Amino acid sequence: MAFGSFDNKGASHTVSEINMVPLIDVMLVLLVIFIITAPLLSHSIKINVPQASSQPVEQEPKTIDLAVDAQGQMFWNEQPVTSDDLTRKFAAEAALDPQPELRIRADLNTRYETLAQVMSSAKAAGLKRLGFITRPGSSDAKEAGPAGAEGGATLPAN
Repeated sequence: MAFGSFDNKGASHTVSEINMVPLIDVMLVLLVIFIITAPLLSHSIKINVPQASSQPVEQEPKTIDLAVDAQGQMFWNEQPVTSDDLTRKFAAEAALDPQPELRIRADLNTRYETLAQVMSSAKAAGLKRLGFITRPGSSDAKEAGPAGAEGGATLPAN
């Protein structure tokens, strides 16, 4: 929009400024609309909800300690067990609610095949919680590789 002056002494030039009046009018209208509608949007219904005062039942999770020695002999909570008995015990423990956690403690020289068979029969029976118990190794075993793993890692079975 070009504005002129009353004195025509110089060349006419255009003034390029933003007209703020319409913008301010629109903002004021929006502000009034929001002020009016805001209390209408926050409506609530008051109801009396019953309060529960019971304590949750805390159950001690049962664990099964399965030890496997270097010769492949298995021990269920320190009692010797055969592989056939082991399968039956896995099925009986899988039927319990909540299921106990099976913790496998194997000798350093136990064959992987034996451990794989134990884990697969536990999974086939339906046990879902499986853990491994290890003990800290010496500094030589740590440098040698994963045989000297530290801590008691618990891994979920798929």
